[in-house]
Amino acid sequence: METMVLLPALCLLLPAFAQQTVVQSVRAGQKGVGYTVFSGYRVEPFDVEILGVLENAGPKQSIILGKLTGGPLAQTGVLQGMSGSPVYVDGKLVGAVALAFSFAKESIAGIRPFEEMLEAKSVDRGIRAEAARCLLETCPQLFATSARPELRFGEARLAELATPVSFSGFTQAAIDRFSPQLRQLGLEPRQAVAGGRSSSVPAPPTLRPGSMISVQLVTGDFSIGADGTVTHIEGKRLYAFGHRFVSLGEVEMPFHAAEVLTLLPNLQTSFKISSSGAPLGVITHDYSTAVRGELGRQARMVPVRIQVQAGNRVSNYSLQMVHEAALTPFLLQMTTFSALDATERTLGAVAYVVKQNLQFENAPAVSSTNVYSGEFNTAMQAAQSVAIPVAYAMQSGFPELRIKGVELQLEAFTGRRHWVLEDVYASRRLVRAGEAVELSVVLSQEGRRMIRTVRYRTPQSLAAGPLQLSVSDGPAANLAEFRQLVLTPPKSAALVRRLLEQLRPNTNLYVRVLRSESGYQSQGEDLPAPPPSIAMLFQRSLGQAPVTNPSSKLAELEIPIGGAMVSGAKNVTVEVQE
Repeated sequence: METMVLLPALCLLLPAFAQQTVVQSVRAGQKGVGYTVFSGYRVEPFDVEILGVLENAGPKQSIILGKLTGGPLAQTGVLQGMSGSPVYVDGKLVGAVALAFSFAKESIAGIRPFEEMLEAKSVDRGIRAEAARCLLETCPQLFATSARPELRFGEARLAELATPVSFSGFTQAAIDRFSPQLRQLGLEPRQAVAGGRSSSVPAPPTLRPGSMISVQLVTGDFSIGADGTVTHIEGKRLYAFGHRFVSLGEVEMPFHAAEVLTLLPNLQTSFKISSSGAPLGVITHDYSTAVRGELGRQARMVPVRIQVQAGNRVSNYSLQMVHEAALTPFLLQMTTFSALDATERTLGAVAYVVKQNLQFENAPAVSSTNVYSGEFNTAMQAAQSVAIPVAYAMQSGFPELRIKGVELQLEAFTGRRHWVLEDVYASRRLVRAGEAVELSVVLSQEGRRMIRTVRYRTPQSLAAGPLQLSVSDGPAANLAEFRQLVLTPPKSAALVRRLLEQLRPNTNLYVRVLRSESGYQSQGEDLPAPPPSIAMLFQRSLGQAPVTNPSSKLAELEIPIGGAMVSGAKNVTVEVQE
């Protein structure tokens, strides 16, 4: 805290080094005025004393330091939700409140120069979904996050003001579970009255600099609204926040008017509690120094319908969420988890049957059914399972795969519905071409056993040599067969959709008949022993040499288990004789 006492004196030395071309009119000691909302829709002034300029605080970016006074600021300090509050000096707009010190004794803010907000700067997206890998493997979360920039003065940190995000319709467990990821994105979750109101809500007073807005990520039975302040309006164009929202670049997210219900002083960072009102327009750009929007536009959203059945209780949810490759899967995962958590069947041994129908604007829909069962983290696994295909389709970048709608039917049960593959037996280890092999698979579940059998007849033309019979659950078979395909950029929307359609569910066992032989690969598919003319085409035109592929598949057989999750993998080798 001693650093904070010395800070104003330190800032008086900074203007000498400031770039005249960036904030040439700003000098330490100048007085200015800012505007924000402290209550309702009413825009109120507050006083600003310029302390100095931090040059090159970011890549070709400067920060004006100012001390804010007036209104409730003596009790609250700089508030979350003030991001974007315009600051004027000598009647000229110099910037927007964008940064603050945590645990500060005085309301000292970092002010983003407005001319930097005008510049369209490319940004590191800051988040990246890992849908390709997660499509085949279990992932702790759908995307990784990067730290938001900050400046350090000893123990004091000047960081971008977190964007307060209000949730409505969510269970507290859902908010708590996803809060770490939200905070890494610079979003501060609050359980409060959020968005989702209809357009019939009375319009607020005319939007102007200093007014509050709420960016609507989800509306309907679940709603999520992120609050900030308008900096400047030019015709239909709007500038706000004074810093990034989530670093998404070009976006399409609706924003509504926001009404401040009350202020909550806090030792770390105070914040506004608000409620969203009438729709006003669309946020179109999310850059490192500001968000931009367009008044009077409507955003295209993704309709989502979720039905959850738990015993005789059926709950239906209808909502819409933003269409954004890095956000939509995360939002879908969170809403699905909350819908499952509301059944109160998330502790102990539980099972969820998950049916998903994923609809595209210009391609046939894809449907899937899976079961998830266990004693820990089961609801999260089920929620993630519906988000991953959406992430993979959206990140492919093909316009044909724009999401038209998502429908989920979820059924919750108490108790385990999980069979484990224990062993596999072959009726014979030596066969001749044309003869059949019978496989017996043994499964176990909490002391019980079940045996399933399947018969495979070898082709008459099969050459002598070893034949591997690989028995595995659906996800393991997917991992073995599609790993190379999902880790390479998809070449067409049809290939992306076909992969999603061919993903095996986790409710069956699969017997894949494999043989090691020279062959080629095309778009992730094996071409064992092609005709000489095709082999020559691969070698000359595509420059591809033959490879010995141990997983060249001759046939695949399905063993349904029926309404339960199955896991495990076993291999059996038989010898084909002359």
